Amino acid sequence: MTADDAGTEADSEAASDDFDGASEIADVLPRPDDPLAEAVEAALAGRSAVVAVGVPIRLLPAVLAARERSSGDPWRIACRPGVVDALSRALVLGSAVAEAVEGGEIRIRTGEPLGHGTGGTLFAGPERVDAVVGPRGGRTLATTAADAQVAAAGSEAVDGTRATAESRFDAASAATVGMPSRTRLLAHAREVLDDRFADDLAALLASLAPGEFGRTTGVTDRTLLVALAARHDHLFRDLRTWVGTDGVGIAPAQEFTGDRQALVDRGLIESIKVPMGPGRPMLRLRAVDDALLRARVEEVPSVLRGRFALPTDADGRIRDDASREGRRPVWERRRW
Repeated sequence: MTADDAGTEADSEAASDDFDGASEIADVLPRPDDPLAEAVEAALAGRSAVVAVGVPIRLLPAVLAARERSSGDPWRIACRPGVVDALSRALVLGSAVAEAVEGGEIRIRTGEPLGHGTGGTLFAGPERVDAVVGPRGGRTLATTAADAQVAAAGSEAVDGTRATAESRFDAASAATVGMPSRTRLLAHAREVLDDRFADDLAALLASLAPGEFGRTTGVTDRTLLVALAARHDHLFRDLRTWVGTDGVGIAPAQEFTGDRQALVDRGLIESIKVPMGPGRPMLRLRAVDDALLRARVEEVPSVLRGRFALPTDADGRIRDDASREGRRPVWERRRW
């Protein structure tokens, strides 16, 4: 196998290619300057009949991007344990993977990585094999090609390695992505909420990087969805009906209450009680912060991050001094 130094990963825990099921998704997905992920995408783009085993969540976005630039039969992807489960808590990446599965682009299973003392990840096709090799902090992508310029031994190595990859995929466990596909997500949003919300969500999903808005960060995917609903004055009940619709299942409806309150505490939205017949009044979500209201939908994430980065008091509300300081003109804040 000839080393193809197409990619070397950064030596940092944030770029770890292992996933233990407890790490925050954004901490293990590739950064924009991740050479190994870029090398994987470049190596796989345009290929056919790819079989992959031992794929960590860090390389999954690269595999999806490469598949979008390819055609033919579905690629067979055996992810490492914990990866598919993590996708159920990743709105951006999980919905993209589910879309590819439902569209017949890929097949997903769960299996152990290769135990040959390297990176444990292998991509095999009829013409070549690519493997992640080397110690942690120094991973590279190594390639063996089967073409006219390679000896017969090289062709035999490709055939044998591909057979190994296929057998490992066949032995892997079937897995279902818990996050809905983007098609189902948006279709139900149009039905339960409205076209404006669905259009905003579609534009936002298309603009976000795969690792953004996990389930345990300060600004979660639920926070983002509540903020989007408030920009269109939707009832909180309708939002929770949508996320609990059969076939959607983003998260349990009751989990959105904390995210709604966090947005209220930071002065981004209001919850307005609306009497609607007998029983408890409904809550209408309404955006009241000018920045949130006037931002293009692609700018909403930065608005939320900026507001959530401000210091808060014990009740979760933005401290008065922090709020005032953020609104004072720059010439009044400077110290001469």
